Amino acid sequence: MSGSTGERIDAQGRGASGEELVIVSLYPRDMNIYGDRGNVLALTRRARAHGFAPRVVEVNPGDPFPEAVDIVIGGGGQDSGQGRVARDLAVRADEVRARAADGTPMLMVCGLYQLFGHRFITHTGEELAGIGVLDVETRGGSERMIGNIVLESAEFGEIIGYENHSGNTTLGPGSQPLGRVLQGAGNNPDSGFEGARSANVIGTYLHGSLLPKNPALSDFLIGEAARRRTGGFTPTAGVDETAMRARESAKRRPR
Repeated sequence: MSGSTGERIDAQGRGASGEELVIVSLYPRDMNIYGDRGNVLALTRRARAHGFAPRVVEVNPGDPFPEAVDIVIGGGGQDSGQGRVARDLAVRADEVRARAADGTPMLMVCGLYQLFGHRFITHTGEELAGIGVLDVETRGGSERMIGNIVLESAEFGEIIGYENHSGNTTLGPGSQPLGRVLQGAGNNPDSGFEGARSANVIGTYLHGSLLPKNPALSDFLIGEAARRRTGGFTPTAGVDETAMRARESAKRRPR
């Protein structure tokens, strides 16, 4: 069901036992391509497996954030949607930056990864101002980077996803890469790295969906949210065999 504020309750999560976790799905109407909604579904499922009661709140342009926010997650979209979102994001920039500075875990994919940086300059020269949560800048390029991608991360192990973008993103000193590219392109054809990380905020070009194939990333978001809400986190979810099979299948496929 939904209300005037854009809230949408996850019906399965309402009946779960344990502490509630509020997951904000940011701009799902405009930024939801290449399976990005699957990240929200995977995150709620994994949170439930850890004993939490996830509640998903959709925030589209013009909708307020709920008072309590535990995790924020957003995806990619077409250029028209990205422009609309950029204008709305600018209005709420101070609030988002404050939540990020306070440690709220966030995952931003593709288009929202770009807008969480300082700016995105399209291939036609149009500049979309970002909100500077991540110390990155992106310029549209002529080469499209498409295909399965594998990263190596000291914190999360092997990360597997699917990239489809022409943005060339460079990192400043305020952000660290999410991982080193083992297969694929990543932030740009030359750096050898993918994504960006600043405190508990992660930006990445990995679609596919990302979280169903990478439970370690879901556990990071849930764990940081739980620690902020309750002061601790004891993992209870086991190995996701479906995720393991999806990972192996993606790794075998050519780009």
